Formats: sequence, structure tokens, C-alpha cells
Amino acid sequence: MKQFLIQRWFLIALVSVLAIGSCFARQLEPLTEVDLPGTSVPMRSAIVATVLFLMAFPLAASAMWRAMRRPWPPLLAVGVNFGLLPLFAWGVSFGLNADLGGGLLVAAATPCTLASAAVWTRRAGGNDAVAILVTIITNLLCFIVTPLWLLAMTGESVSSPELSLDKMSLKLGSLVVLPMTAAQLLRLYKPLGIWATREKRMVSVLAQCGILAMVAIGAIQTGLRLSDPTQSRLSALDLIAMLAAVCLVHTVMLWVGVGLAKMARFSREDQIAVAFAGSQKTLMVGLLMAISLQVSILPMVAYHISQLFIDTLIADRFRANEPEKPPTV
Repeated sequence: MKQFLIQRWFLIALVSVLAIGSCFARQLEPLTEVDLPGTSVPMRSAIVATVLFLMAFPLAASAMWRAMRRPWPPLLAVGVNFGLLPLFAWGVSFGLNADLGGGLLVAAATPCTLASAAVWTRRAGGNDAVAILVTIITNLLCFIVTPLWLLAMTGESVSSPELSLDKMSLKLGSLVVLPMTAAQLLRLYKPLGIWATREKRMVSVLAQCGILAMVAIGAIQTGLRLSDPTQSRLSALDLIAMLAAVCLVHTVMLWVGVGLAKMARFSREDQIAVAFAGSQKTLMVGLLMAISLQVSILPMVAYHISQLFIDTLIADRFRANEPEKPPTV
């Protein structure tokens, strides 16, 4: 039992956080509006920045340079995330309620998640440097690619001041580039760099705790949405179909990424990175898009939450099947 709890602690915590956040959404609603003390910075942004800092801290700069010198794995993951996934989701969306189908298209067109792709890649024993590069590339390209995909799939353009290049660049810089740069600068102090490399697993656990905090906020928002009497009622069948659709899109694209990476003869570590970074989507940009297009936010929330469940199981499977490394002499 103890071993089971050690191996599955995150999944157990994830279920608990989702259940508590959804069931007690009204009581916990103030948590979604909390700012950092003495500032107007939302706590959610602080959590994302902290998680990205923790992800980058154990990562030696040399690994990032190696990933950049071998660009094909991150480019393949970008192609899956911004190419194959929206096309597949477009076909699946025709089987859903119109509002939920539109929400699925929004989820499919958003970039790779800012935090969890690298965390899950690292958890599975993959190349987290590739996952971080995919995160940066897709978020930089989302200014152009996401609106074009939504225009093609929905026939509507997304026009919002929140989607301006200046605002999105500032958000990307403050939530991704700045914490990662700070982490790498701290590594220049050799004792800290050695400590971060040695304690990589512990730092990853702390990052996963940050993910749990983000999931809690998402669960509260979902509970509020479902209990809002002003929203149109959806049948249980509609919700089941939507949940099945988001799980199908994510899981199929994850294994498509693995298959394509194998065909390209990438290393096992790069295959894992392509799988997670090519199939995960970010919640914050997706919510903004859904509100702008006036479609349901539920598919985006469901995609975000379901990818955490699915990828936890798959990451543990990858880790369990990891080939033993030969002993060093």
C-alpha cells in the first residue's frame, strides 16, 4: 500500500483537488480572485511563473543548446500541436452540440501548455528541454496561427484587445521567459547549479504541487460554470460526448506523436517529449479565445483537466517501462 501511494500520490491528489474544487466552488470562489499580497498580480500568474522557474532550474543550459542544435523533435511536436491536432479535432467536433463543438475547436487551436508539458515529460523520463522549446515556439506562433485556425474552422475571426501582440508578448515574457532566465542565471552560481541537478526529482515534485494549485482554480471555475442558472442547460449525453471527444483528441494525438517520432528514429527521450508537447493545450489562452468567440468554455476546461489525468497514467507507464541504464564503471 505504501508503495502504491508513493507511485500514485499525484493522481490521488488530483482526484481530491478536482472533487473538492468542483463540489465547493461557491465557497472557494474567492480563491480564484486572490492577488499576490501588496500587488495586483493574480495568484494564478504567480503560480505559473513559479512552476516554470522550478522546471527550468534543474535544466542545464547545455541541454537546451543540444535541443536547439537538433531542431527536428521540437519542430515535429509543433507540427502535431498546431497542425494535425486541430485538423483531427475539426472532424470530431461535428459529432458534438454546436456550442461544445465550437469550444473544442478553440481548445485545439491554442498553443502548448505553459507549465505541465515539461513537467510530465520529465516525469516520464523524456527530454524536457524539447518540451520547453515547444512551449515557447507555439506560444510565440499563437499570435498568427491560432486566429487563422479559428477563422478557417469557425468562419469567425477573434478580435480582442487581450489578444494583441503587445499584451500576449508581455504575458509570455513575464510568465515564461523571465522565470526561466532567472533560473538559468541562478545556476551560474555553481553550488546552486549542482544542487538543482542533484535534487531534480524533488524540484519536479514541487512543480507538480504548483500544477495541483492550478487545477484547483480550474476546478472551482468549472463548478461555478455548471451551477450558473443563467447558462443554457446541457444534457448528460452532451457532456459525456464532449468529455469523450476531448479525451479522444488528446490521446490519439499523443500516440500519433510517439509513432511519428519512432518513424523519424528519434531517441526514446525525444519521443516522449514529442508525445506530451504535441498533444497538450494551455488553459488560459483557451479560455480567452472561447469567451471572445462566445462558445462554451467547458471543452477547454475538460481538455486541460483530462490531459492531466491521462498524461499522469501514461507518464507513469513510460517511467515503469524505462530501460535500465548500464552501470558506470
